[in-house]
Amino acid sequence: MSRPPTFVPPPCARARVLRTGRGEFAVLDAAPGGPVKGTALLVPGYTGSKEDFVLMLEPLADAGYRVVAVDGRGQYESAGADEEQAYAQSELARDVLAQAAAVGGGPVHLLGHSLGGQIARAAVLTDATPFATLTLMSSGPAEVTPEQRRKLKLLRDALGVMTMAQVWEAMRAMDPPEEADDSLRGDRQDLRRRWLLHNPAQLVATGRQLSTEPDRVAELAALGLPVHVVSGARDDTWPVPLLDDMAKRLEARRTTIDGAEHSPNTDRPAETAAAVAAFWDAHPAGQ
Repeated sequence: MSRPPTFVPPPCARARVLRTGRGEFAVLDAAPGGPVKGTALLVPGYTGSKEDFVLMLEPLADAGYRVVAVDGRGQYESAGADEEQAYAQSELARDVLAQAAAVGGGPVHLLGHSLGGQIARAAVLTDATPFATLTLMSSGPAEVTPEQRRKLKLLRDALGVMTMAQVWEAMRAMDPPEEADDSLRGDRQDLRRRWLLHNPAQLVATGRQLSTEPDRVAELAALGLPVHVVSGARDDTWPVPLLDDMAKRLEARRTTIDGAEHSPNTDRPAETAAAVAAFWDAHPAGQ
């Protein structure tokens, strides 16, 4: 999971509810102090939330963009049903389309991290017209690595017999030794609260999606939508050479963030925001 160092939004952002044709979603809505170049919608990854982008909000707003980071259906502060079918990828893609319509501001710059990238891709493949660009951040062409598939199955099995609180304690018992004594830190408590508010059905359904996602790169390339592939210099979910190859197949802009791993949004937020804003600047909404 991404581990944001804080859950407190910057002064330029406000926590609010985004009302859409498909229900209500918790968001962080950041606005620039001056003219607005465009609007962006940020979709978080597996076990994540809108706070995964919290340190990118201010630099993106300073670059002139209104940025809306969202909790998806069943994630953290957005409610979701207890049935797995509510989290079919097609349903989550329609949520993204509804969110894009609700934020307004003309064609939207869409960014998805990890699982969020594959949901964003599905939204674009359903209807690309609401979007000016697509940024795939640490999000690969198909299913995750065999080791990650093994971990996802372990989690699905655990969620079938344990409570969310029990699973959290089991996961923390496997933390590296250097993290073992930080249970009283504020960020750890925020992470625990986020985990407990996730709907288990969402985790099971989307974990299965990550393990079975087909390669849809050719479909995406055929749309001609400007695409940006961003990742850290190391990634254990989709190897960096695989992301390099995907970018070539898409004829996409490719950015590798030095010093970052699977979550450049939290590992190196300033550098990541600068790269993202530069891509958006090169593809103004509506042009």
